[in-house]
Amino acid sequence: MELITSRKNARIRHFRSLASDRAYRREQGEFLCDGIKLLREALQFGAEVTHVLTTENTAGELPAGVQASLIDRELLRYVSPLENSPGPVFSVRQNSKALPERPERVMVLENVQDPGNVGTVLRTAAAFGMDLVLLCGECADPYNPKTVRSTMGAMFRQRFALIERRELPALLADWELPLYGAALSDRARDIGDYSLSRCAVAVGNEGHGLSRELLELCTGELIIPMAPDSESLNAAVAAGVIMWEMKKQSGR
Repeated sequence: MELITSRKNARIRHFRSLASDRAYRREQGEFLCDGIKLLREALQFGAEVTHVLTTENTAGELPAGVQASLIDRELLRYVSPLENSPGPVFSVRQNSKALPERPERVMVLENVQDPGNVGTVLRTAAAFGMDLVLLCGECADPYNPKTVRSTMGAMFRQRFALIERRELPALLADWELPLYGAALSDRARDIGDYSLSRCAVAVGNEGHGLSRELLELCTGELIIPMAPDSESLNAAVAAGVIMWEMKKQSGR
């Protein structure tokens, strides 16, 4: 195993850029993860782990073909996006899975900008057996280290894709799925009034909700019933409630 001791090492610079630069992540087609739990999840669910930086005995036994380098704890603290990281830190190839041919339950996020919210939605979607999560508009980067951590490994199990909003109508038409939008409007009906066993549902920006352009694509608008004095739910919480209703109605 190679020993790295310098902050100027090319691998260290690469990892630092993966942690901080979305454009660099996209260009390289990789992202950064931290911790033994995420490493085990990545390996278990077939993600392509491209390189592991580990202190002595941190990563455990790695599968054949996984490249690894040894670093000390000071260098680990330097390269990790976490404070007081236990390591290991590792890079993973970005999601390249094709879209499912005919999904039945799809969650659409538009302009959800908080990485924790996006990660929580991916984690919840995996728990409730969603076929697909689509991210469109100015959503937080699913490969941001904060997003990755908040998925708790679910991003290696849950199928998701980044799309342009203009691509959505053709995809839904091909899948023959109605689209409903979560909205605080006079047109919105109680979530229980809709058949959600086979559909797509969109949740919008934390402060402004769904855009007018996306709402115009919707077959209907839905609202989660709440106490009269409640204004709204957190975007990830609202998406979780909706996905629970979709799962319940599907009978799975």
